[in-house]
Amino acid sequence: MKMNCFRCCVAKEESFHKKTLKKSNQEQKNNKSQSSFDNLSLKTDSSRRKYIAEEIAKLGKGNISAEIFSYLELKIATQNFNNDRLLGEGGFGRVYKGHIESKNLDVAVKQLDRNGFQGTREFLVEVLILSLLLHPNLVNLVGYCSDGDQRILVYEYMPNGSLEDHLLETSPDRKPLDWDTRMKIAEGAAKGLEYLHEKANPPVIYRDFKASNILLDENFNPKLSDFGLAKLGPTGDKSHVSTRVMGTYGYCAPEYASTGQLTAKSDVYSFGVVFLEMITGRRVIDTSKPSEEQDLVLWAQPLFRNKKKFHLMVDPLLEGKYPRKGLYQALAIAAMCLQNEASVRPLISDVVTALAFLAGNKKKDEDEEEAALDTPKTPLQSNTDNIGTSEASVDT
Repeated sequence: MKMNCFRCCVAKEESFHKKTLKKSNQEQKNNKSQSSFDNLSLKTDSSRRKYIAEEIAKLGKGNISAEIFSYLELKIATQNFNNDRLLGEGGFGRVYKGHIESKNLDVAVKQLDRNGFQGTREFLVEVLILSLLLHPNLVNLVGYCSDGDQRILVYEYMPNGSLEDHLLETSPDRKPLDWDTRMKIAEGAAKGLEYLHEKANPPVIYRDFKASNILLDENFNPKLSDFGLAKLGPTGDKSHVSTRVMGTYGYCAPEYASTGQLTAKSDVYSFGVVFLEMITGRRVIDTSKPSEEQDLVLWAQPLFRNKKKFHLMVDPLLEGKYPRKGLYQALAIAAMCLQNEASVRPLISDVVTALAFLAGNKKKDEDEEEAALDTPKTPLQSNTDNIGTSEASVDT
């Protein structure tokens, strides 16, 4: 079946399940808390700050270490939110570079759009997740501000910006990412998802995996950011979470876009899209290209089946500097993640294992590569032997 283009709704989250990031079967208590939360829009600005602080403390069960900043402190830190300090902007609002003098610390200050209680839901989700879940591949939350109707998040500053900056918005004065760095970034980003899916309890579905949300430190180590759309995953005997479809056009898994049924495999699909962007240097949707090449996934599907055309998929900015076997492995991983059927996609932990193999390999001559490929493989790595056949190709 041919995968059709689809547009994900970018409206705000319709509900925020008030559960801690620990297992709880107290559904009645949660429903009561949800009802209270829905009335947030009726509160005065003067009472919202106190309410938010109380909610964060209650839901975080005393484990929230993020500092509470005043709006004045952040105005000073960003020189009154000066446009010269603007790092980026999007549907969520704007991000500025700031400096906290008392800590001698550079930070990224994200000022959310002031659009009522729906913005507050996303705000609470992000504060809770980034405070309760700590991992080297998740961005660190320094603090937040909820003065009046302000909703501001303060993160650690990531000096190399986003993956999008280096991959999809390149300029003549910026050196393209080499193959090894791309594999290193892919591995780290997958590890972040693995932590959310398989280590967090209950699991968390990220739901907004894309190049602009992968931030890079001074050594190009990746960290996932922007958790406003994150959702607690299914627990017990539940196979999925039903929710309003949200995300970014081109990155949403087809079954989620059509049914609203969300699983961890939805994130795996999004990872496959971004990984394909990393291999090809192409945007998932690019209307400047010929019509048959505007949708990256649809363009790649027939190429996945023909090894003789693999070289056509590689980012020209790499100038041929990549290991041939490494390319085969990378395309196999991308193809498996992009399967139309969610059940056929690999677990993110299998993706991490396969990427660790790739990220650890420097460019070698053909004999060395063949020897490396003789080592025991994960089930996902074994599928690379079938790339170019129906077993490893994306459904059409």
